[in-house]
Amino acid sequence: MPEGHTIHRLAGRHRELFAGERLRVSSPQGRFAGGAAEVDGRRLVDTEAYGKHLLHHYEGDLSVHVHLGLYGKFADGPLPVPEPVGQVRMLIVGDSHWLELRGPAACEVFDPAQAQMLRDRLGADPLRDDADSRVAGERVRASAKAVFALLLDQSIVAGCGLIYANEVLFRAGLAPTTPGRAISAECWDEIWTDLRALMKEGVVRGRIDTVHTQHTPEAMQRAPRVDRHGGEVYVYRRPGQPCLVCGTAVARGPLAGRNLYWCPSCQPG
Repeated sequence: MPEGHTIHRLAGRHRELFAGERLRVSSPQGRFAGGAAEVDGRRLVDTEAYGKHLLHHYEGDLSVHVHLGLYGKFADGPLPVPEPVGQVRMLIVGDSHWLELRGPAACEVFDPAQAQMLRDRLGADPLRDDADSRVAGERVRASAKAVFALLLDQSIVAGCGLIYANEVLFRAGLAPTTPGRAISAECWDEIWTDLRALMKEGVVRGRIDTVHTQHTPEAMQRAPRVDRHGGEVYVYRRPGQPCLVCGTAVARGPLAGRNLYWCPSCQPG
């Protein structure tokens, strides 16, 4: 599932391509036919990313909400529009470009109240300037759950996924199983600041890189990481490999139904 930086990149891309234009919206697959008809011919006012959710805001106070889930993907290109191949849930055609959406977990039309209900149930998004890290920190410190699980809770931190949760805890030197109530306010501020910086860099680069300069392949004279997710990381999907900082074998284990990765030496429990 894409992490929050990807959704913010998509929002920026779609704003660049279509904002201000009257769009033709359809559903070649048919599953979004009713929703497409509601916004077809309307002007796209703006786009918005919140955590792992994307909103296209149209004139007339209607928004298309998209959650990609595990399998959703967008594709775009210049006109002319290619013939739809496979299951295209939503097709958007603007003045010079087209956009197609396949396989999302959600694609639906929201009114303003529904859009606000979505925002209200999500936690603080590190990539949004309106994010309230203080409230997120209070919720973390009030919980006995592992901080790893709390970072993945979208009602606390919106947009943080498996890679960022594993990596930001390594960089903080915290065992992922540390209870939230053991996290000081100062420690939370450091985690939040680091997470925000990493995710912002992800928006710019289009991939997740979490290693400090001294641990890059060039600095360490090591081979670059080869993984479909791309990016240079400390522990994520590196079980059994030596920690880039201390050389200890990276460990892996289940927590909160997800794969957890950590360095037993750099993140003592």
